[in-house]
Amino acid sequence: MCADPKLFENIRNVKDTIAAACRRAGRSPQEVTLIAVSKGVSAETVAMAQELGLTRFAENRIQEAQEKIAHNPQALWHFIGHLQKNKVGKCLTLGFELIHSVGDIELARKIDACAQAAAKRQNVLMEINVAAEPQKNGFDWGSMRTAVDEMAAMRGLLLTGLMCMGPQGAQEDERRSYYRRMRESLRRIHDTYPDIKELSMGMSQDFHVAIEEGATIVRIGTAIFAEKKFLRPEKEGR
Repeated sequence: MCADPKLFENIRNVKDTIAAACRRAGRSPQEVTLIAVSKGVSAETVAMAQELGLTRFAENRIQEAQEKIAHNPQALWHFIGHLQKNKVGKCLTLGFELIHSVGDIELARKIDACAQAAAKRQNVLMEINVAAEPQKNGFDWGSMRTAVDEMAAMRGLLLTGLMCMGPQGAQEDERRSYYRRMRESLRRIHDTYPDIKELSMGMSQDFHVAIEEGATIVRIGTAIFAEKKFLRPEKEGR
């Protein structure tokens, strides 16, 4: 398969932006993991992106993820969408490297139980609703630490870090303040639980800010796959 020149350019631009943000923050680009958000993107485009050096991809729907994983089993897959409790078992069978979106304790308990039943341990992140937006999932700041303590003791999941989404419509300074608070929260948790060290925050519009504030994982979709030609056929025209 011949890689698309525009896809090559997009990936290069994203990697250059990551490197520049790391320089400003006095960090190494090796400290930041790039996750290509491939929701709505064709399986063929995912394969091209792998040819161009991307290794990790993220989906937010189980059915779409299942189809793409079947076509691209050599990639490392992440789940970033709202996970319904009745789909936890299916999610675990797909072998996601990391589930980013564990936003309530009941979901964590369900993952724990299903993973133990399957004799495995699932890597997860705790999702924080940083601005208490009613349309978003996630723990609030007040309940976060108690939930961390409970999740850290679970045998079927491994809590590896925190995840958030910047508030919708927020300006850069406001996003930066929330990302800084995430970094400080992670630092305090890490003092007690050294294995909890990942910080998944920042998307196409603000990942440079997130990196400057300590993100170790960035989730980039539009900046890589914005062109219509990269979409799955059924998504075209929507």
